[in-house]
Amino acid sequence: MNNNMIKPSDILKRYFGHTEFRGEQENIINRLLLDNGHALVLMPTGGGKSLCYQIPALIFEGGTIVISPLIALMQDQVDALKNKKIPAEFINSTVKPVQRKERLQKFVDGKVKLLYVTPERFRKAEFIEEIKKTNISLLAVDEAHCISEWGHDFRPDYSRIVEFREFMGNPLTIALTATATRAVQKDIINKLGLSKDEIKLFHQGIQRPNLRLDTADIFEEKDSFDEIYKVLDKYEGPGIIYFSLIKTLEFFLEKIGDKGYKHGIYHGKLEAKKRKQTQRDFLSGKENLILATNAFGMGIDKPDIRFVLHAEVPGSIESYYQEIGRAGRDGKDSLCKLLYNQQDLYTQMEFIKWSNPNTEYYSRVFDILKSDLNAVNSMGVDYLREQLSFKDKNDFRIETVLSMLDRYGVIEGSPENKDLTIVGDLPDELQDDERLEAKLLNDNKKLLAVVNYFKSTTCRRIFISDYFGFPGEKPCGNCDVCDLHTIV
Repeated sequence: MNNNMIKPSDILKRYFGHTEFRGEQENIINRLLLDNGHALVLMPTGGGKSLCYQIPALIFEGGTIVISPLIALMQDQVDALKNKKIPAEFINSTVKPVQRKERLQKFVDGKVKLLYVTPERFRKAEFIEEIKKTNISLLAVDEAHCISEWGHDFRPDYSRIVEFREFMGNPLTIALTATATRAVQKDIINKLGLSKDEIKLFHQGIQRPNLRLDTADIFEEKDSFDEIYKVLDKYEGPGIIYFSLIKTLEFFLEKIGDKGYKHGIYHGKLEAKKRKQTQRDFLSGKENLILATNAFGMGIDKPDIRFVLHAEVPGSIESYYQEIGRAGRDGKDSLCKLLYNQQDLYTQMEFIKWSNPNTEYYSRVFDILKSDLNAVNSMGVDYLREQLSFKDKNDFRIETVLSMLDRYGVIEGSPENKDLTIVGDLPDELQDDERLEAKLLNDNKKLLAVVNYFKSTTCRRIFISDYFGFPGEKPCGNCDVCDLHTIV
């Protein structure tokens, strides 16, 4: 496996059961293996990004570290690799200390070729010390848009990747994402500590001609149900209907169930066991229709999803593009439909407000944690909400603050588990009004882009390609706008 004469095509066939590479996969792999050059990969969801580093990992002499923010997906990926007899492990907060030590030692000893970790793992001095001893040939940064504070899922620890690279001896690096605008691409390269001349960009655009991009203007509740039933009656195969709000989802699932459509349900407030079962049922074909929030989808590698329907307006083109990318991975015709209701914009504007507390709010929450930590652990988030004089249970700014304090390494544990502790100070970034206001403005611009997508008079695929900074796409001939132009 360490023999550099092994051909990538042999690995592809032997371990992954394919005889041909797709899209840019072979060129990306050759960039790493033959050119020994860094790569930034923009590839649609379901395009086969993981193979671009997994195959080189099996050929390189040293180990490969994969940085991923998604704990659940990490376990699924490692399980899939182990089923293919590929030596891989993961280390994150769900793994017991004894197992973490064993897995890390196997990686140091070269018995594990791919080690998946969260970026937060690099906060641990003992982890860094062991990594410094290890021969690392490749660093793969998955979900690379998390590096950028202008991306749609910023993770502060991702912005320290230039330090991580130094710990590892600045190894060859590949960064991968399905969604990155030009500004985010530039930020990724900078945060990796590379120049644009050192890293080669690979992108496939929206090369999913089998995806039908449609929209519908919704004026009242009845319109939504009519559109949903039209899709459910036409498409017998598996499908996902996305909602922004759990309460809307629950209202629709009752009505849809009353009509005789069998379905599963998935959202963040369900018990973990129930969510896992729903995911298994969908993947196995036991459940054909899922009504879900955007909590559903990561790790869903199901080739025959025939439709992805957004019953409420999403918050950004990035999230919309990622979610519709789950449809039609088998290359067969699939529908991606957005139901546009002006009222949904107010919901998304509320989400944006909750996701962007100001500096005063961060300071007030942090002060309460310092002075009343025992009370917070005893009575939970509701105690915090009462202290801040906000009785509205739909105001989720406190959850945002706790999440960001966790991401910045200020706190550990959680009020739910009654083990919340303060381990750091409030970072400068969360006390910078100008920075937080710029983030709020950026999020509002992302929502405006969704409005412009719906109102666009140019091909929907062209709109998305232009949004991500790849102009020159030809009209797809497979969207509602192209239909109108054909009729005219």
